[in-house]
Amino acid sequence: MAKIIKAKTDSIFEEKASYSRVVSVDNWIFVSNSAGRNPQTKEIPEDVLDQLDQVFSNIELALKAVDSCLEDIVVSRVFIQDPADTPKVMDAIGQKFKGVNPASTVTCPPLGSTVYKVELEVTAYRGASTADVQNISIG
Repeated sequence: MAKIIKAKTDSIFEEKASYSRVVSVDNWIFVSNSAGRNPQTKEIPEDVLDQLDQVFSNIELALKAVDSCLEDIVVSRVFIQDPADTPKVMDAIGQKFKGVNPASTVTCPPLGSTVYKVELEVTAYRGASTADVQNISIG
């Protein structure tokens, strides 16, 4: 039987929309789309890169709750409100994911509010960070 863990923060959005911040199914870990809202202060920075820093903090906290880490991420989905922010957001994400190299999708749709400038959803596999990884070139 699969072991499933569903973890929530104190977010009112999770309660209203009935979702979990992170769900792990055995070694698969799914982190809900995460914005740059500080869970303690409930504030959202105005700068897109400050929001991105908070997004990563929120994701790392969620992963840690289910005994995982950023290096276990195998898929990322990046949502950037303003296409003009894409180069600097992706440069910062590239630095954060250096050596992790997940499969990734980047898109610029309208987000739930104009205060959100960047959001990130990830899928991780517990133990990927210590797995025997073969890097190949297909180009």
